[in-house]
Amino acid sequence: MKKTILTLLALVTAFSLSACAGGGAGSEQTNGGAAASGDAAAPKTESGGAAKSVEPVTLRMAWWGGQPRHDYTLKVIELYEKANPHVTIEPEYANWDDYWKKLAPQAAANELPDIIQMDLSYLTQYGGNGQLEDLTPYLGAQIDTANISDNAIQGGAIGGQVFGFNLGVNTLQVHYDPGLLKQATGLDKLPDGWTWADYEKLALQAAQAGLYFDTGLKPEVFFNYFLRTKGETLYSADGTSLGYEDDALFVEYFGLTKRLSDAKATPKPDVTAQIKGVEDDLMVKKQAVSVWQWTNQYIGIQQVAGRELAMHPLPGPEANKGLFLKPSMFFSISKNSKQKEEAAKFISFFVNDVEANKLILGDRGVPVSSVVKEELKPSLSPEQAKVFDFVAWAESNSSAGDPPDPLGAAEVMAAFKTYDEMMKFGQISAEDAAKEFRAEANDILAKNKK
Repeated sequence: MKKTILTLLALVTAFSLSACAGGGAGSEQTNGGAAASGDAAAPKTESGGAAKSVEPVTLRMAWWGGQPRHDYTLKVIELYEKANPHVTIEPEYANWDDYWKKLAPQAAANELPDIIQMDLSYLTQYGGNGQLEDLTPYLGAQIDTANISDNAIQGGAIGGQVFGFNLGVNTLQVHYDPGLLKQATGLDKLPDGWTWADYEKLALQAAQAGLYFDTGLKPEVFFNYFLRTKGETLYSADGTSLGYEDDALFVEYFGLTKRLSDAKATPKPDVTAQIKGVEDDLMVKKQAVSVWQWTNQYIGIQQVAGRELAMHPLPGPEANKGLFLKPSMFFSISKNSKQKEEAAKFISFFVNDVEANKLILGDRGVPVSSVVKEELKPSLSPEQAKVFDFVAWAESNSSAGDPPDPLGAAEVMAAFKTYDEMMKFGQISAEDAAKEFRAEANDILAKNKK
């Protein structure tokens, strides 16, 4: 009997010691459900230690674009979430105008999304205001840069800090409908080596045929191109003033766009204001012969149009001086993000994963990864191959690009839009607009003087 009692006492003591070793409330087992270290049932890492439980992560991600971009981006997110089940990405997307209207109050409230699609024209504004994270510490760590050139990376650099990671390479071109061009002008294709005078002539012919020639040229984009063909720049090198000094250049360019608007060769601003996405584009609706935009936008508009479209260089003379390669857009990480490393990992996936890029297919610019670019070639449709080939052609037929727009560029662009509309509605002459725009723009940019 004594022997039996001693045996039971030993068993009770052993059980008590085991319970103390396992821990009670607040122990690893209670919080994570994992067995204690050394337990044969605990999951192991490659080094043999116990695996750490991965905390769930939620990232907000914002971008602009048309429906095709929204659709494939959501698929890329699904692909990433499947490979990283601890990550949930909440999408926020809109068209270009609505995107920036939404982003501004979020920035003011320090509530920017973790991952933000960023444009070159806004990079200095958001980065300079301390709203974007410097990505330099993440390069080569969370963001794999092994197959990406330093030139591509530095496209998002300002003052030694990288505020945006380049998603692709882009350039300007004319996208047009050959059938509508034939109907309006009798030409099978746009002429090689055409000039601004040729453009005006063709546009007036389109108006006589009851068509717009194009959907309107964004002044901040195409006036800058026009200035570059003249050896001038929109902004000064230090970003404290306009770069061109002769207002005759402003009058020449905007005099042309006003004449075409008056002749109904291009739409008035109240018409273009109704274009909220690529589905509303006037060329898609067969009301315009062409749309002037970036190369990466060709695939989206061609898919929505559902018919054969063509691409062509912008007019000259000196088109090679005007043309430049530009980072199509960036992914930035907000300074207030609590998940910066996880956000950086998604950016790396977006630019480096081949399967993801088989969905993207250059819509955000020709890929910056040399491996991705090579792997995509067999997967490209004839239309996608045209974009890649045009960008390759532009590499040899363009000049060095401008630096990121200076702080205040967003205000300058808003002024551009205002004066452009006033001229087209006959509320101000090109001569007076040139003077008033210069004064207003220089006041804005003068704030950058140190």
